[in-house]
Amino acid sequence: MGAVKPPSERVRRKRGKRIQEILTAAAELFGERGYDAVSLEHVAERLDVTKGSLYYYFSSKDELGTAAIETLGDEWTARLEQLLERTEGTPEVRLRALIHEHVTIAVNDYPAALRLFLMPREWPSAQRERIKELRLRHDALFRALIEEGLASGEFTVTSVDTVLQCMHAAMSQAPTWCGELPPAARGKAVAEVADTLMALVHIGQFGR
Repeated sequence: MGAVKPPSERVRRKRGKRIQEILTAAAELFGERGYDAVSLEHVAERLDVTKGSLYYYFSSKDELGTAAIETLGDEWTARLEQLLERTEGTPEVRLRALIHEHVTIAVNDYPAALRLFLMPREWPSAQRERIKELRLRHDALFRALIEEGLASGEFTVTSVDTVLQCMHAAMSQAPTWCGELPPAARGKAVAEVADTLMALVHIGQFGR
C-alpha cells in the first residue's frame, strides 16, 4: 500500500475558507444573540449546512467560540498594528488614524461580532480570560499613543483610563448607526467619529 498523500494546496485553501466562514457566522451569532443563546444548530442554519458537518472542524460549541474569539481579536488587532507600522507623524495624526481604522473595521467588517468583546460576563471562564487578554492587547495600542502625546505636551487629559473608556464606548456604538447609512455617508460619518473623539485628548483645553 502506498503512502497517503498530503492534502493538496487547493484542498487546504478550501478547508481554510470553510473554517473562516464558520468562524465568521459563529461570531456574528454570538454577537447578535449572546453566547448562551446560540447552539451549533444555529450556526449550521446560518451557513445552510448540517450540524454534523461542523464537527468535522470543531468538536464543541466551546471550541468554536474560543476559535471565533481568537481569530477575530487577533485579526482585528493585527490590522490596527499594521496601520500604525505604516503611519508616520505626530501622536495626534497616528491616534486619529487608529480610531478611524478601528471604526471602519467595526462598521464595515464586524458590526455584530464587535459585541463579543463587550459582553465577556456571558462567556465561560476560559473564554472570558482570552477576551480579557485580547482587549488588553488592543487597549495598549491606544494607551501608548495617548501617553506619548501627553509626554510630548501634544495632548492634555485628566485621566488616560477615562479617555480610553469613553473612546471605546463611542467606537463600540458606531456600527449601530453608521452601518445603516449609505456607503458615501458612512465614510463621512466614520471620519466625523474620529474627529469628535480626538477632542477627548484635548479635554484640558476646553474653556481656555
